[in-house]
Amino acid sequence: MKFFLISFLIFFNITSFVHAKGDLSIRSKKLELKLGSDKSDYDMSQKVFNMETGKAYRLEISSMGFKEYELEAEEFFRNIWIRSIEIDGVELDAPVINEIEFEREGEIEIKFVPIRPGEYDFEIERLQSKGMVGKFIVE
Repeated sequence: MKFFLISFLIFFNITSFVHAKGDLSIRSKKLELKLGSDKSDYDMSQKVFNMETGKAYRLEISSMGFKEYELEAEEFFRNIWIRSIEIDGVELDAPVINEIEFEREGEIEIKFVPIRPGEYDFEIERLQSKGMVGKFIVE
C-alpha cells in the first residue's frame, strides 16, 4: 500500500509539472514576421513573439527582397515540434530547421508547436547592428 501511495504521489507531482497549456484540436494562431518595409530595408514588423507550450502556431515570414536576410534562431528551432513547412506554395517535410535565408522576395510558413519554455533570441545574420534582432518567449 505504501508503494502504491508513494508511486501515486510521484506520478501526480510529475504530471502537474509537464501539463501543457495548449489544445492542438483548435486552429493554430498566426504569427507574422515581415523583413524590410517601404520605409527601411532594416525594418522588422515584430521583435518579440509570446507563445505557450502545447499550442499550435503558424509563423509566416516574408521578405520584401531588399536585402539578403538570413534568419538565425537555432535554439528556438530545436525546441519546437515542426508540423509542416511551406515555401512559396511548396510543402516540405523537414523535422529540423537550422536557419532560413531569403535571397530575394519570398514567403515561408512554418506550422509548429513549442515544446519547451524559455526565451530564445533570433537575429538576421550580419544585420544585428541595424536592429534586426528579436526574441521568441515561450511560457
